[in-house]
Amino acid sequence: MSNSGSGAPQLTFRAVVLAVILAVILSAANAYLGLFAGLTIATAIPAAVVSMGVLRLLGGGTILENNIVQTGASAGSSIAAGVIFTIPALIILGYWQDFKYSWVLAIAGLGGLLGVLFSVPLRRSMIVEDPLPFPEGKAAAEVLKAGENPGPGLKILGISASIGALVKLAAESGLRMIPDNAAGAGFFGKYLGYMGTGLSPALLGVGYIVGLNIGIVVVSGSILAYNIAIPIYHAYAASFDPVFATKLAGLSAADAAGLIRAEKVRYLGVGTMLVGGIWTLFSLRNSLLSGVKSGIAAARKGSGDANLPETERDLPMKWMLIALLLFVLPLLGLYQAIVQNWGVSIPMTIIMIVAGFLFVSVSAYLAGLVGSSNNPVSGITIATILFASVVLMLLLGSDSKIGAVAAIMIGAVVCCAAAVGGDNLQDLKAGYIVGATPWKQQLMLGIGAFSCALIMAPVLNLLAQAYGIGDPTRPGSLQAPQATLMASVAQGLFGGHLPWDMIIAGGVIGAMVIAFDGWLKSRNSTFRVPVLAAAIGIYLPLELMVPIFLGGLLAHFVEKRHGIVGTHDEALRDRVHRPGVLFSAGLITGEALMGIAIAIPIVVSERADVLALPEKFHFGQVVGLVVLAIVGWLIYRTGAKANPNAA
Repeated sequence: MSNSGSGAPQLTFRAVVLAVILAVILSAANAYLGLFAGLTIATAIPAAVVSMGVLRLLGGGTILENNIVQTGASAGSSIAAGVIFTIPALIILGYWQDFKYSWVLAIAGLGGLLGVLFSVPLRRSMIVEDPLPFPEGKAAAEVLKAGENPGPGLKILGISASIGALVKLAAESGLRMIPDNAAGAGFFGKYLGYMGTGLSPALLGVGYIVGLNIGIVVVSGSILAYNIAIPIYHAYAASFDPVFATKLAGLSAADAAGLIRAEKVRYLGVGTMLVGGIWTLFSLRNSLLSGVKSGIAAARKGSGDANLPETERDLPMKWMLIALLLFVLPLLGLYQAIVQNWGVSIPMTIIMIVAGFLFVSVSAYLAGLVGSSNNPVSGITIATILFASVVLMLLLGSDSKIGAVAAIMIGAVVCCAAAVGGDNLQDLKAGYIVGATPWKQQLMLGIGAFSCALIMAPVLNLLAQAYGIGDPTRPGSLQAPQATLMASVAQGLFGGHLPWDMIIAGGVIGAMVIAFDGWLKSRNSTFRVPVLAAAIGIYLPLELMVPIFLGGLLAHFVEKRHGIVGTHDEALRDRVHRPGVLFSAGLITGEALMGIAIAIPIVVSERADVLALPEKFHFGQVVGLVVLAIVGWLIYRTGAKANPNAA
């Protein structure tokens, strides 16, 4: 692994093939996770560890080959995020009954490639001339440089992925040996009480990765929804909503809580997300302006100077402009197919190009400052959809039947481009540190993004048929919170019937969360309350948020074990948490891939219980809680055994 430098092999055939395979696998896993839990995880470090192990088995790989693999593979998480945040909205709006392959490919593939193209001129500005931190890029570079012995990391990933897969197989959608959730509900006078937790190892892993702060915020949002809003609504529904109160009559406590959440309380989360997205963009306005300025300045300078050394050469700007034109024309045709009006489809395309470049610049800048995991791509997409909706209302009228769909289509392309653009710069930062050739990474990014786009529609269709997407009344449905938000925003502006009282109340909650977070910031508190995290907690079921909180608690215990609670040494924190993060990433990937695998026999047989064992093998909630506790202990044990002094 010492063969760094531009002369070492990089874009080899085996590296490209391995990158594509990992990108496809990780994009499918992230699509499932994002629809299930409203979050995606960065995949560069797990991909780097797998690459180092596989290439070592094939005779050894250079650090630059492994960098190419993690570069292409990491496109999986960004394409998945761009797709699941937006495209399921077309199902939720009722425009599609299933995911159209050619349309999803066009939106995700061309959006992703535009993200790559738009990010090419940003590299020199944000990484070389005025470098930004790019935390995940630095972490990936450190993993690559310390990769002489990838065996332990691969062992952790393999074991944890197997555990995640086996537990998912044993759960309700598979063998039904253990339930998906352990929950209880009851009536206390006219009030309704509810408490529960999911039994998913993947959610524990998500919690470990995001940490205790985020874990507390998301579970607090769910407690607000389930233990304050739902009981109050149930107690007083007869007074202010007598029609809905008749629906609740005779229902069990659990069913009543589920109905209130599905039809009313979850829209508090929509309102909070809407206000949170707008506020996030406003509060980052100076950073956004800097990102736009950097993008414009970089575009003027151009890239691909043949006189530059190999480690500084980007893809030539001339070819970038030609590719941009070639990619935009199919999108123009796609928009025309929707609205059947060139006077509308041409402005839509122009909005997409301008918003795409500006928001890729913004996304890259914010990823450089706070990391891809904290990049407010959903807020960027909300802003795009709002602006596009206003323009389309002027062109089509507020009563247009197709306006909301057209706005989602614009937002989907921009979201894919912004997600890919921000993630690309992380990969290019890692490449800059280890001495990679930029144009080779950029080419690999395009290959990885398009490879993921090829499988998005089949994966989404499989998940939709097996579990359902965005249907809160269907048990086990994948909730798709961001896509529901996008659908609500677009639908609301074009005359849709939404519970605006709940959305407005959610907006007030969002404003209160923002004010509280501002107060914490003024007191220099290390604990913060990100409004979008609170919104996700309000929107999604309590059972999803409790294990995320517990996973964050495990990460806190690991920090206490190593005496680093409150430390600002990010390199030390990364070394301490790396084994636990790898274990968590394995749990997530294993469970997600098993969820996709289980969906195949369900869809083929058209029976949700096709894999179910006889009832005598159904062991109930207690066994499920014991399994979850064992997995939690394994995460803690893996983190506690970390060597903080390792490179």
